[in-house]
Amino acid sequence: MELGTSCFQSDLDFCPECGTILPLPGVQDKVTCVRCSFSIDVQDFEGKVVQSCVEFNRLGSVHVMIMDDGQEVKGPTIDRKCPHCGHEGMVYHTRQMRSADEGQTVFYTCGQCKFQEKEDS
Repeated sequence: MELGTSCFQSDLDFCPECGTILPLPGVQDKVTCVRCSFSIDVQDFEGKVVQSCVEFNRLGSVHVMIMDDGQEVKGPTIDRKCPHCGHEGMVYHTRQMRSADEGQTVFYTCGQCKFQEKEDS
């Protein structure tokens, strides 16, 4: 590893220069950070075990709420505190409200008081 130019010490999963997650080693001689171009010799990864975990929601974990106006809101529950009543746990769903090159809008609905808020990303 080229230690002379790094800003901080990190695990081999992260770039020691900028902290970006490094791509997995391939057939190239070096692993290069996509953000700052810092490179690490691929041999430094020899013997390293890479693990990943994907956590899926339980079947039936989608909640359905009927609003006062009869509108049905369904979606997964997230650990988010309602700013209106303080209840922990809000249902969320996303929509593409703006052009395709901009982020989605996330809508949160409180399961307790039905307060709704949106977050543009």
